[in-house]
Amino acid sequence: PRNELYYKTYHSELFLMTQRCIALLCTLLAISAGSAGAQDEEWIDLTHELSADAVFWPTAEPFKLTTDFEGLTEGGYYYSAYSFATAEHGGTHIDAPVHFAEGKHHVDEIPLQQLIGAAVVVDVSAQVAQNRDYQISVADLQAWETSHGKIPPRSIVLLRTGFGNHWPHGERYLGTALRGPEGVAALSFPGLGTEAAGWLTEQREIKAVGIDTASIDHGKSKDFATHVALMTENIPAFENVANLDQLPATGVYVIALPVKIRGGSGGPLRIIARVN
Repeated sequence: PRNELYYKTYHSELFLMTQRCIALLCTLLAISAGSAGAQDEEWIDLTHELSADAVFWPTAEPFKLTTDFEGLTEGGYYYSAYSFATAEHGGTHIDAPVHFAEGKHHVDEIPLQQLIGAAVVVDVSAQVAQNRDYQISVADLQAWETSHGKIPPRSIVLLRTGFGNHWPHGERYLGTALRGPEGVAALSFPGLGTEAAGWLTEQREIKAVGIDTASIDHGKSKDFATHVALMTENIPAFENVANLDQLPATGVYVIALPVKIRGGSGGPLRIIARVN
């Protein structure tokens, strides 16, 4: 006859087996749910490619790619390697706070939390169509909130002016084909107004801002006051952002990772967005 110890052992093993089955079932359900969720996600590349055609500030040297080796080696296998040279602030790139605020974060010091997170997209392309030197105002941001709700704290704010449609035509994008100081003096494109920049940092506590133009300040700015307003508060700016017309106003998650240049004031940026 089976004794009490046998039954205790039997029930204990049965219980453990049941628990394992439940755990396995939960895991399979989680994987299934994750796969279903992944199918609903869409990832958008917000980065212009770096090339000789990329738009750079009039005083910056253009991007250069040189071939070190390309072809078959003596060993019979194919091999390619290249060298590149670029200014920090060209193409899709980040302005680190130290770019316009002494003692603030260099590009390698920006916390990852400021570069990754939920984002909102404010579309002012209709206003810009009437004035290419338009400065985004507090009223524009408040109008966006009337339609979509309050900008959540610690958001990344992306500003769509419509100028991304001009890329990579430098003259249409910058407002001039001139280079050097003469080119800087002739710049003409929209940007974020200084008052609106202060409102975003003080009233909405944003962690980063991006725009589809060559600068977060409008092209005719002489004092870069918007840069100063943001970067004094350690807020980085993403410039020359691509494909903002493919993003909705809300439901966006951004990953914006720059080249980690020690002591840099900025650098090339790979920025992508997930849309749910």
